[in-house]
Amino acid sequence: MSTADSLARRALAPLTGLLLFLQSALVVTGGAVRLTGSGLGCPTWPECTPGSYTPIANQAEGQFHAWIEFGNRLLTFALFFAAVATVIAVFKSHRRDLRFLAATQILGILGQGVLGGITVLTNLNPLSVASHFILSIVLIAAATSLHSRRRHPFVRTSSSHVRISRISLLHIFLAFAAIAIGTLVTGTGPHAGDVESPRLNFHITTITRFHSASVWLLLIVTFIFIFTKNLNYETRRWLYLFLFISIAQGALGYIQYFLGVPELLVGAHLLGSVLVWIAAWRVRLSVVRKPA
Repeated sequence: MSTADSLARRALAPLTGLLLFLQSALVVTGGAVRLTGSGLGCPTWPECTPGSYTPIANQAEGQFHAWIEFGNRLLTFALFFAAVATVIAVFKSHRRDLRFLAATQILGILGQGVLGGITVLTNLNPLSVASHFILSIVLIAAATSLHSRRRHPFVRTSSSHVRISRISLLHIFLAFAAIAIGTLVTGTGPHAGDVESPRLNFHITTITRFHSASVWLLLIVTFIFIFTKNLNYETRRWLYLFLFISIAQGALGYIQYFLGVPELLVGAHLLGSVLVWIAAWRVRLSVVRKPA
């Protein structure tokens, strides 16, 4: 292996770690945009305001809202450059098993740009906002896979663990469902990004109860999963971490609901959803793949 190839392999760990961090940070900063009512701080796309790609003085939407929204857009560029650097490192290190995952990051980020534009041009339609978030969740899963497989190639586990694999599939599905229903709660509630943006036509109490029920079902399956026989050490370790984060996230959800969804707690809950998803995805990876 040449010196360049060796350097590329060593670069995979920090680059995939940075990629995962930035994908997660994009969700959190997107939440900050919504929670500060800055969703239309830059009212046009791809420009921030007609005739300028950056906020301008005396902008009607206000400098604070404009820079919050613009900062979120800038983070997308940083994320894109990190994805390009990761793709280069993957190819230079001859990790053919990681090429598809690395490529999906670039394609997904470009898709995020398009979805972001649609979101702005539709005045923060809640379904568009939800799609923006769901795509981030998919990209975080791919980035998590990249980071977890950075050291060695991974192969699929044998079919002798079919029952465990089916439980883990149900587990990751319920985790995704809980997060997806959470986006409907957001689209119905007060923190949709702008006071004049449309809302989903759900009763907030009803959709919140659906979200809560999905979380309780996820926790029940998690307990069943933990007590399944023949779990490997890594799966059990990630399940315990997932359980701890999920219980904390559920408690935070109830607290924010009874306190009238204050912005800081909603932001913390959004960060918690990212951590829950990463832990759930690591559980799934530990079941279906092992080092080659």
